[in-house]
Amino acid sequence: MAEQTKIQNPQPAAKKPVNSGVGGIKNASWVILICFILAECFFHFVLGSGSNFKDGDNANAPLNLLGTIYKGGFIVPILQTLFLTVIVLAVERWIALSKASGKGNITKFVANIKAALAAGDIAKAEKLCADQRGTVAAVIAATLGKYKEMHNNTELAKEQKLVQIQQTLEEATALEMPSLQQNLPILATLTTLGTLIGLLGTVIGMIKSFQALSASGAPDSTELSTGISEALINTAFGIATAAFALIAYNYYTNKIDNMTYAIDELGFSIVSTFAATH
Repeated sequence: MAEQTKIQNPQPAAKKPVNSGVGGIKNASWVILICFILAECFFHFVLGSGSNFKDGDNANAPLNLLGTIYKGGFIVPILQTLFLTVIVLAVERWIALSKASGKGNITKFVANIKAALAAGDIAKAEKLCADQRGTVAAVIAATLGKYKEMHNNTELAKEQKLVQIQQTLEEATALEMPSLQQNLPILATLTTLGTLIGLLGTVIGMIKSFQALSASGAPDSTELSTGISEALINTAFGIATAAFALIAYNYYTNKIDNMTYAIDELGFSIVSTFAATH
C-alpha cells in the first residue's frame, strides 16, 4: 500500500515537549491539619465568644445561631475540619483539572486531530497538541512521537510497530492518570466520613437529651435544648459535608472520564491510521 502519511520535519517550536500542566497539592495531610487548626480557632474564638451567650458566659443559653452551633459540642470542630477540607480539595481539583483540560475545548481538539490524521498530516497533529497542551494533548503528542519513530523504523514488522505505538499510548496515559485522580480518594472518603461523624454527634446529642428527660423531678429545659441542638447541628454539618464531597467527587470523576474517552478515541485513530498507511 502506498505511503499516504506526510511525515514532515517539525519546526523547532514543535519540538518543545508538551506539558500536561497538572499541578495540585501533593500532601493533603497538611491541608487537613491547617483546616483543623482553623476550625478549632473558629469554634473557640468566634462561636464560643461571650457575646453569643446570655450574661457573656458560653456555659449559658445561646443568644444567636453562632452560640447555638457552639452548643453542638466537640464534634462541631471535627465536622468543620472535614467541611473545610472538602472545600479546599474541591477548589484544588478544579484548578488542576482546568489545566489538565488544556487551552481549548477537548471535543473540538479531538475532531481536529482526527481530521489531521485522516489527511495524513502528522506535523499538523503535533502542532495541535503543542497549542492545546493539557493531559490529552500530552498523551497524544507522546503517541505521535512513537508514530514517527515507527514510521522511520525498517527493522520491526508492522504488527510489532503497532504494538509499540499502543504501548506508548498506554504508558503515557498511565503516567498522567495519577495526577488527575490525586486527592479524589480523600473526597470519596469524606463522603462517608462526614455522614458517620455527623451521626456520632447526633447520637451524643440525643443521649444528653434523654439524660435530661430522665432526671428526677422536672426535666432541665436547658440541658434538653442543648442536647437537641447538638444532635441537629451535627446532623446538619455531617449532611452538608457528605453532600458537597459527593457532588465534587462525581463532577471531577466525570471530567476525568471525558479526558480518558478522548485519549482512547484518538489513540484508536492513531493506531488505525498507522495500520492503514503502512
